[in-house]
Amino acid sequence: MDKIKTSFDSILEKVHSYLPDQNLEILEKAYQFSLKAHRDQARAGGDPYITHPLAVTKILSELQLDIATLCAGLLHDVLEDTQVSNSLLKNEFGEEITTLVEGVTKIDSLEHLSSNPENLPFFTSNPELLKQAEYWRKMIIATAKDIRVILLKLADRKHNMETLEFLKSDKQTKIAEETLTLYAPLAQRLGMYKLKSDMEDLCLKYLDSEKYLILKQKVDQREIQREEWIKKCVEKIKSVLSLHPFPYRISSRPKNLYSIYRKMLKQNKPFEEIQDLVGIRLVTDSVEHCYALLGAIHTHFAPVPDSFTDYISVPKNNMYQSLHTTIAFNKDEIVEIQIRTEQMNQVCEYGIAAHWRYKQGAAAQTLSAGEKPDVGEDKLDWIKQILEWQQDAKNPKEFLDWLKLDLNFDQVFVFTPKGEVKKLPQGSTPIDFAYCVHTELGHQCIGAKVNNKMVRLDTILKSGDRCEIITRKGQKPHKDWLELVKTPRAKSKIRKFLREVP
Repeated sequence: MDKIKTSFDSILEKVHSYLPDQNLEILEKAYQFSLKAHRDQARAGGDPYITHPLAVTKILSELQLDIATLCAGLLHDVLEDTQVSNSLLKNEFGEEITTLVEGVTKIDSLEHLSSNPENLPFFTSNPELLKQAEYWRKMIIATAKDIRVILLKLADRKHNMETLEFLKSDKQTKIAEETLTLYAPLAQRLGMYKLKSDMEDLCLKYLDSEKYLILKQKVDQREIQREEWIKKCVEKIKSVLSLHPFPYRISSRPKNLYSIYRKMLKQNKPFEEIQDLVGIRLVTDSVEHCYALLGAIHTHFAPVPDSFTDYISVPKNNMYQSLHTTIAFNKDEIVEIQIRTEQMNQVCEYGIAAHWRYKQGAAAQTLSAGEKPDVGEDKLDWIKQILEWQQDAKNPKEFLDWLKLDLNFDQVFVFTPKGEVKKLPQGSTPIDFAYCVHTELGHQCIGAKVNNKMVRLDTILKSGDRCEIITRKGQKPHKDWLELVKTPRAKSKIRKFLREVP
């Protein structure tokens, strides 16, 4: 028990570091309550069950979340796994904490749906797929009420992945596949990159253990050599930037194993031929200085062709912002460099959790010129938009397909005639583009020009295309458009029109 108490004390110390003025008594109360509720339970590996809620709460504290979420982390399993009732929890901890715990409990209970087709919304030859789809459909609905529920669930899933070794192999595979295809992309969609990377590496460990062990061994063997090379890179970059009066701090980060694994597959190269295993990050105080630092780097180092990406001007769907470039450090060595502001770095590190802290005033900061406020609102709007999709999906499987599509980060950037940039998933057509711009533009679409040439409505758009939609008043969406469009928004709008307009 001393070890368990020490774990909790370390959480208190962490929370006090970022919430120095908050009373932590309720956190102590939640710990004692959870400890008592789970006192006779153990994890699959034999550890006292309390180690799991403590681990989940530690992850949440590393995201610097509010007291209510941390209490919910300690209590997240008491309704499902103990004799504690909703009314007792509410009497002890109030409405807010109880609602968060109920949200996680609701999500967890969906994982245990009966596999009997008669108990499912409709029959399918693959009940497990249907259960998973229904689970995720309702999970999104739950999270739309309070985004902190999904932060709790992601922390819960991460620790479950960390202790997966104690389960049977078939269970390991099932949980790892689910995590890799839905939980990790969802963490990325919410901008929580560290959580996403950690889960991906754990998934690789169980889905392809042989390749994981070989890759980890090779990365570890290269560690000493890599550290020396990073130090040399950093010193050279510092020397170059000393000639310019821009404030910045510099750090390095190794690529996670799964990203290296994917790069090997994508480039069809062995590990030894993968060069940019490490990224260097420059963090500065303003958007203006981001571009100034980029100019200085490109002045002194040759950029690798087609490696520059400007995610500041065109942020990712999850509002990630940064400048990316890859430079030739020596003849046979390249290094990836990311340049961003402090605010952008916070959002990159913590994703929507950073937004929650700003919203609560726990880490209020002044935005630099050119930075977008309320970055988390886009993420909240995305989740609410999911609600509309799930209502128009024909069945839970289709909804799951839509969700996986939206979590896919292979995007194309298409310009409107006025030069505005619209982000679409790969495979999108002019009809998708039309509905992305405006619902009525989609409804009245009769044709399209791409790069000033008339094209068919099933034409696949590419990044850099300039698309102009040709409309006609009175035009209506066709049922066969559903076979042409790629985006959930377009499918949802077309289905809604066909359903409501005779």
